[in-house]
Amino acid sequence: MTVRAQRENRLRRSTPQVRRGPGAALRWWRAMRGVVLLGALLAGMSQWAGALLSVSFLAIDDFVVQGHETLSESEVLALVEPLRGQNILAADLELGRTWLVRSPRLRDGALRRVLPSTIEVFVSEWPPVAVARFAERMYLIDETGGLVDEYGPRFASFDLPIVHGLVPDGAEASIVDPVRMALANRVLRQLAPRPDVFNSVSQIDVTNPDDAVVLLNDDPALLHLGSDRFLERLMSYAELAPTLRVQVTDIDYVDLRFGSRVFVGPAAHE
Repeated sequence: MTVRAQRENRLRRSTPQVRRGPGAALRWWRAMRGVVLLGALLAGMSQWAGALLSVSFLAIDDFVVQGHETLSESEVLALVEPLRGQNILAADLELGRTWLVRSPRLRDGALRRVLPSTIEVFVSEWPPVAVARFAERMYLIDETGGLVDEYGPRFASFDLPIVHGLVPDGAEASIVDPVRMALANRVLRQLAPRPDVFNSVSQIDVTNPDDAVVLLNDDPALLHLGSDRFLERLMSYAELAPTLRVQVTDIDYVDLRFGSRVFVGPAAHE
């Protein structure tokens, strides 16, 4: 007898049912509707932005200046005046910063929007380091030898030494010799950690780029300090001065450039 095996239905693969999506026309319609909506949105935003840039209450009409010391507020404002009247949202503040740092008296600058119509201006100046004489006038100068401002009563709080000899003979009155200015800077920087010594210096002469000559307050002797070790040599002079005054009552100069060997020049009398 022949037995036939029954084929089980559970072994049959089911035929997947394919769902048909919306037709091509419907997909095209939906895409076009999205494009239209996006275009309308962008057009609305453009019109809104244009209206916002034209409203009068967003026009820059006030500036607040911070950080200035030797420069007056009006001098800083003059540098950024072209921004006045511009829309505060559209104004190019980086360009305004460029105008600030072009000034030889400013080290850096920054601007910030304060809605609806104010610009805050922050500046940092090149600080004056000394007073120098140019063409019979006294000027505050920075560490580069640049003119900060003419020295006058409003700068009385700057107790700075007077530097002579920055301009070589025959040069233009305000053209500072960088080598001489470098010597003056070395003197000032080496003395700065000791305010008591720094404040005792009345004048510095850098006519000889290899020899800074210092004049102290209430002391007529010219002190030759060379091109380095200025603080050490001034401290040495402070210790020696009483003894030197006993030996030489009227001193013209003291040369401190040669270590323990100190040369004293008596003042000439007619």
